Amino acid sequence: MSVVLVVNSGSSSFKYQLIDMDAESVLASGLVERIGEPAGRSTHTVFAPPTDGPAATMLSATYERELPIPDHTAGFAVMLDAFAENGPSLEENPPAAVGHRVVHGGARFFEPTIITPPVEIDIGELSVLAPLHNPANLEGIIAAKKAFPDRAHVAVFDTAFHQTLPRAAYTYAIDSQLAAQHRIRRYGFHGTSHKFVSETAAAYLGRPLAELRQIVFHLGNGASVTAIDGGRSVETSMGLTPLEGLVMGTRSGDIDPAVLLHLARRASMSIDDLDDLLNKRSGLLGLSGSSDYRDIDEAILRGDDRALLAFEVYVHRLRAYAGAYLAQLGGVDVISFTAGVGENTPAVRAAALTTLRFAGVEVDPERNEARGRGIRVISTDASRVSVLVVPTNEELEIARQTLQAAGV
Repeated sequence: MSVVLVVNSGSSSFKYQLIDMDAESVLASGLVERIGEPAGRSTHTVFAPPTDGPAATMLSATYERELPIPDHTAGFAVMLDAFAENGPSLEENPPAAVGHRVVHGGARFFEPTIITPPVEIDIGELSVLAPLHNPANLEGIIAAKKAFPDRAHVAVFDTAFHQTLPRAAYTYAIDSQLAAQHRIRRYGFHGTSHKFVSETAAAYLGRPLAELRQIVFHLGNGASVTAIDGGRSVETSMGLTPLEGLVMGTRSGDIDPAVLLHLARRASMSIDDLDDLLNKRSGLLGLSGSSDYRDIDEAILRGDDRALLAFEVYVHRLRAYAGAYLAQLGGVDVISFTAGVGENTPAVRAAALTTLRFAGVEVDPERNEARGRGIRVISTDASRVSVLVVPTNEELEIARQTLQAAGV
């Protein structure tokens, strides 16, 4: 059995999955949270072997503990205890390698990379571009290497998939010397998800990835859309940071930069105030009072005009990007929706594509409304463009890339 441990580390928590790569099924998953607080918490879930193929993992049992977890190193010790006490045994299922999600790889990293001391330094230096993410990712790497010192550790970067963007797509029209000095360019994010979804869609349709023009909407609390030509990212909505692009749960997405200058002058808002506004108090939350689309859907049914406006603004931005990417690609063969909103909200999918019939996009209302857990087609049989719902699996994609990089 070939097993990979996947780690996604935040500043006060980390998630993990132990994945059997032969069957591509999850053996166990967990969350260690409230690190550094008086009462930390560990949740460890063990899955039974799949009974009907890779997608049929069956919940077996969940175990919880509360105890002080002073730092990430202590958190990994708690994780190891959970495996030892509740299974599966890491002695019987030793990880061949450990894969780490790292948010920002800048322009340095364009593929999964074995983590060496120089790579750790690079990840730390790139924290200036992702101050909320890269330091936390690095903490998890350091702690995991202590827990698994004899295993290969691989960094899989959210930005790596977008390193194929052409210069015209990643270059901002500001002073070029200033941009170069401060590494200002479009990097893009959610790359692991966009890669997984586009490759899964091609395989599901039985069509060569290299021949497909695809648009992938990753619509969760964070949201982005990518144009993919022959398996390569050629345009994406997020930029230097994950703030640019679509309307998101709490992020504004695209906005006239002069708005910030106006608020600084007229409302005496500081840089930190503006950062907080755009990242934490905007998007669906700023428009409707809730960042959860399920709340907005319920409020619309009650006749709430703020919620209706939030929906209209959200969909307006989706249509704008869909049209732009159709033009960039010169047409499209496949459009896929993924992540929480993309996978579970038929109204958003239908509204986003309703104006694209001229491009051969026809969504089947019954297929779109039908609930399902796996990948499925929601376009009509007559549609020239295949429209899919594709559940994302970033952990599996990280595990695949980890095995590839580790050579095991």
